[in-house]
Amino acid sequence: MAKPKTSLTAVERRAEELDTIAAVLPIERRDELAELLTDHDVETLRHLVNQGMGDNTLRALTSDLTYLEAWGLAATGKSLPWPAPEALLLKFVAHHLWDPQHRETDPDHGMPAEVDQNLRCQGFLKSVGPHAPATVRRRLANWSTLTKWRGLDGAFASPALKSAIRLAIRAAPRQRLRKSAKAVTGDVLAKLLATCATDSLRDLRDRAILMVAFASGGRRRSEIAGLRCEQLTVEPPISVPDRPPLPSLAIHLGRTKTTNGEQDDVVYLTGRPVEALNAWMVAAKIESGSVFRGIGRWGTVSRRAIDPQSINAILKQRAMMAGLDSGEFSAHGLRSGFLTEAANLGIPLPEAMEQSRHRSVQQASSYYNNATRRSG
Repeated sequence: MAKPKTSLTAVERRAEELDTIAAVLPIERRDELAELLTDHDVETLRHLVNQGMGDNTLRALTSDLTYLEAWGLAATGKSLPWPAPEALLLKFVAHHLWDPQHRETDPDHGMPAEVDQNLRCQGFLKSVGPHAPATVRRRLANWSTLTKWRGLDGAFASPALKSAIRLAIRAAPRQRLRKSAKAVTGDVLAKLLATCATDSLRDLRDRAILMVAFASGGRRRSEIAGLRCEQLTVEPPISVPDRPPLPSLAIHLGRTKTTNGEQDDVVYLTGRPVEALNAWMVAAKIESGSVFRGIGRWGTVSRRAIDPQSINAILKQRAMMAGLDSGEFSAHGLRSGFLTEAANLGIPLPEAMEQSRHRSVQQASSYYNNATRRSG
């Protein structure tokens, strides 16, 4: 006799619904999200997936929505109301943009201690001090976006909110930090690659990741993690005087952070990065699907792509193995390192941008200006 089917709890049901969008929106904290997010939150995310929104945008929206729900519960004891009243938006600004010096004389200034401790225990707060203004603005923008997707209007454009943000930033100026404290330039890359000297699968994979990410113009970690065999095209070898021809490969980027995928953005690999990539794919027997995959405890290669965060973890682990301070490097250091190295070698900025695919000359030129100012 068949056992009667037990009904799922609301949390279990949301966890299953989150599973249905995991292929498009990789979720590492599914069970935690299922507890924090409401039914309406999950339905909004499913709707955004069906609308074809980019993976990175979805990840940012999910991350910010989860933080907002956790903060709302900690600060008010209730889930976020939709639409959020102006008073709640002002409270969010007050909790996240505050003056550390003022806090020394007024303990009630900024985020209350119990709210801070609650978020810290859940892993939502790690650093000490106020949030970066850019982070606060991004979370408010995503809060506004999610409100609009629910067919509601919010108070995000209110003069009081804009004034509060402006005054809070002016009262507590802070240095804008780079995503990676140090750039992974050629000398640093050589040290990282020296830790990948064996023919083990892990060394072959990590070596290919580092070389491909750097040589392809400093690709973003999401682009490397999501790279598929179908994006690779073998190009005619490059002739070099008095040496064997160098293997060449084209990477068709598809949809990225700054492109919608309609234009065929292409970057090229030549020589050693191609050899490193081929060595990994042959050893791992990868002929289709995801190029860079997880490796199990017993050396089994997963069928699924590695997570973008794994690119960061790999770089930090290799930095530690190389005797470097892993806290000074992140995956974005490969992107800034490519342009910094190009500047150090005297390669013209437009030529470097052709490979890095930067859309902003101002952003790309900052690496060139810094390199020139330091040496000049």
